[in-house]
Amino acid sequence: MAQVVVVFHSGYGHTQRMAQSVANGANAELLAIDADGNLPEGGWELLNAADAIIMGSPTYMGTVSWQFKKFADASSKPWFSQQWKDKVFAGFTNSATMNGDKLSTLHYLFTLAMQHSGIWVGTGLMPSNSKAAQRNDVNYVGSFAGAMAQSPSDASANDMLPGDLETARLFGERVAATAAQFKG
Repeated sequence: MAQVVVVFHSGYGHTQRMAQSVANGANAELLAIDADGNLPEGGWELLNAADAIIMGSPTYMGTVSWQFKKFADASSKPWFSQQWKDKVFAGFTNSATMNGDKLSTLHYLFTLAMQHSGIWVGTGLMPSNSKAAQRNDVNYVGSFAGAMAQSPSDASANDMLPGDLETARLFGERVAATAAQFKG
């Protein structure tokens, strides 16, 4: 079994809820980036030991939160020695609008993974895009690059749709299965 870590920042609780669903699917450990952009004690060691790193951030102004960016910049230390080379990476995000430039956030996470010489895993989920599709279907937002969720700006984290959370869980399963193949 692969060791998977979900490292994320959540501003209002939506991304944290999504991170929990990803972690449930991947049987992963959660590693929250705090409000000041820092990892808890032992966080870097946990990432260094992981077989897979799944990164999550809300989409703010078309990219990751500043707290996640601070973490990303601090990851230059393991980058310098290529400590995370050949780890499996993946990413997820949430924003208030259906598009919300979430793909820009996933591209940022992908680029960070590539800087670390990682191996990227997408959702592997077909979009729910038929006339019969309902907003609560799995992968209704239709992302292949990573998991995406949409939460109205006036909705609490408890109001997140089960379909978006199930998408996140299935995504976590896929990343863990892929990491196990590389570990084997």
